[in-house]
Amino acid sequence: MADATRVLVTGTASGPVVVLDEPLSFWGGFDPTTGRLVDTHHPQVGAALGGSVLVMPAGRGSSSSSYVLAEAARAGTAPVAVVLGEPDPIVALGAIVAEELYGIGLPVVVVPTPGLVTGRHVTVRADPDGTVELAAD
Repeated sequence: MADATRVLVTGTASGPVVVLDEPLSFWGGFDPTTGRLVDTHHPQVGAALGGSVLVMPAGRGSSSSSYVLAEAARAGTAPVAVVLGEPDPIVALGAIVAEELYGIGLPVVVVPTPGLVTGRHVTVRADPDGTVELAAD
């Protein structure tokens, strides 16, 4: 059973939505220099994730994914926010590290059925009180 809507990492960000059909491992599946999905087995291989509000069912893979996400944030090639269908502490850790080391906010929220569509521009607001808002711009 999916967890309820909640905030994993606070912040506010806006961008175009990219919805992934399957989970992604940032380690080996994402190129932090280009901001593109490079996992050749993923249905959206080649998708540009940099600057997007990334929506995916879950994260997948190695604890090194947190490092890759943080470094992509530093390089300016990371998604601006991540909306997960289920919690992923590795993705959340990457966003926390980006904030702590580089001062770059990257909200991460869990929304089991976000109803977002690729290409639509949205603002993600994740408040410290646990409020999550996904607002179409």
